Amino acid sequence: MPPASSRAGTDDAAGPSGLAGHARGQVHTLEAVVAAMLLLTSVIFALQMTSVTPLSASTSSQHVENQQQAAAEGVLAGAADSGALERAVLFWNGTGERFHDATEGRYYMRGPPDNDFGDALDRVFGTRGIAYNVYVTHQAGDGSATRRQRMVYVGEPSDNAVRASRTVVVSNEAVLRDSDGNRTGTRVAETSDFYAPDVANGSVYNSLRVEVVAWRI
Repeated sequence: MPPASSRAGTDDAAGPSGLAGHARGQVHTLEAVVAAMLLLTSVIFALQMTSVTPLSASTSSQHVENQQQAAAEGVLAGAADSGALERAVLFWNGTGERFHDATEGRYYMRGPPDNDFGDALDRVFGTRGIAYNVYVTHQAGDGSATRRQRMVYVGEPSDNAVRASRTVVVSNEAVLRDSDGNRTGTRVAETSDFYAPDVANGSVYNSLRVEVVAWRI
């Protein structure tokens, strides 16, 4: 009888200890799995951030360019609708053969022209850190080629510059503007000092394409 009792006592003592050890092993295994999953998640997140960052920068840059494009198109459209664009291309000092009050040469280098179109340019671009050039392209004397007259020029555009243009059809009856923007008594067809020549037959004097080139400084 005593030996049987001894065996029973031995079995009772070993059972709980074995279950506890097994449970601790499961806990350690679960902790290892969770740690591995967290590490894998961290690596995947880091890889995603690495691949997304350049794309995000590119997308942001494209968004800025789209805004500048829309702004350039908008200022030209508004000026054309109000008549300010035509007045701006006729804002010419025939005696000095330059735009009125041009700082250097025949065009503006230190700001926009002092007229409604210049005010619109300044409102749209002047306070946003955006540089811009304005060109007027017209047909040459023989009508077979084009020439470009600068209206505003502040420097060489960047590679990310945007461009927008609008055409102004100038008639033979169009009148040059004085430095206050008022009509003078001189029609473009009556002067040889205007930068664009008379190249069209009939009532059309010339077609002038006004182009705005804008870029972030």
